[in-house]
Amino acid sequence: MKKLVTTFKVFAVLSVLAFNSCQNENNEMSQQEIVQAKVTVNDLKKEITSLPSQTVPEAVQIQLDESGKNLELYLKNDLQIVGVTVLGKISGQKGIELSKSLITDKDQFIASGNILEPSSVKIGKIGDLYSGDDLTTAQQGLKEAVTEEVKPGINVMEVTWNSKSGKFTTLCFYGDSGIIWDNLFGGLVMMDTRGNSEASDEASKVASKWYKQWWTANWLWGSKRGEAGYQITIYYSGSTVSNADVSDWGYISLGKAKSESKITKKTGAYGQCRYALGLCTPTGSLSFNSTNFSVSFSGLGSNIVSNGTKSLYP
Repeated sequence: MKKLVTTFKVFAVLSVLAFNSCQNENNEMSQQEIVQAKVTVNDLKKEITSLPSQTVPEAVQIQLDESGKNLELYLKNDLQIVGVTVLGKISGQKGIELSKSLITDKDQFIASGNILEPSSVKIGKIGDLYSGDDLTTAQQGLKEAVTEEVKPGINVMEVTWNSKSGKFTTLCFYGDSGIIWDNLFGGLVMMDTRGNSEASDEASKVASKWYKQWWTANWLWGSKRGEAGYQITIYYSGSTVSNADVSDWGYISLGKAKSESKITKKTGAYGQCRYALGLCTPTGSLSFNSTNFSVSFSGLGSNIVSNGTKSLYP
């Protein structure tokens, strides 16, 4: 009996060793499969057809040149465009799916921030800048942006950048009319955080008066990308307001926007409104809280949020 127990123990130990060995082999195979499954630019190149020219369309070249000038003006040597390489035209849906994987890969470079405020600019690999829920939000936002805009037949090039951390490349999708998406061109914005305002002519003797305020987000090359704002109008006789109304708006290309407004005082000595506005790039998110009537930003990414009250007197 003792010999039988000993034999059983030996068998049990061997079984555990064999199980662990198989488990280790499976883990190694899984890790190898993960490594093998990682998409590279070379995979994408197989789904690309060459173009007759390595020169980008004039509209794209203008955007590259203007972006370079603005980066030099505001970021100096912190970020520069040092070259582009045309890869070709994405021929089918498989190329689009590979593009989504590449754009959202944790090892791909991305940037966020307002170049008019250099301290807000962040540049690095997605996996280094984002983690946890922020990483999930960023990757989902990037995927949605690419899904919305990048279709079969679109052109793609690699842009080479030089930053304080060294050189790196990004995938840039474009058409004849201009750049469509790139993690840096799409992640950085130009915004005057002071906003703009305009009012009706004070000299006119009319029974209404309005005030408008808005914030604008621009692409790196200077053209408008999005805007959020509100306008309050009061109706009055003499020094007494009889009514007031307010409107709001918010939109941004390849990003997220929210706008809310309401009248809080519509008669008496003045009219008053509250406004809650927000714009952000795809890697962040915006939410509106009706209790305190405000928009807030979460995650990481270029954004501008403005919550406030405006009073308008006759």
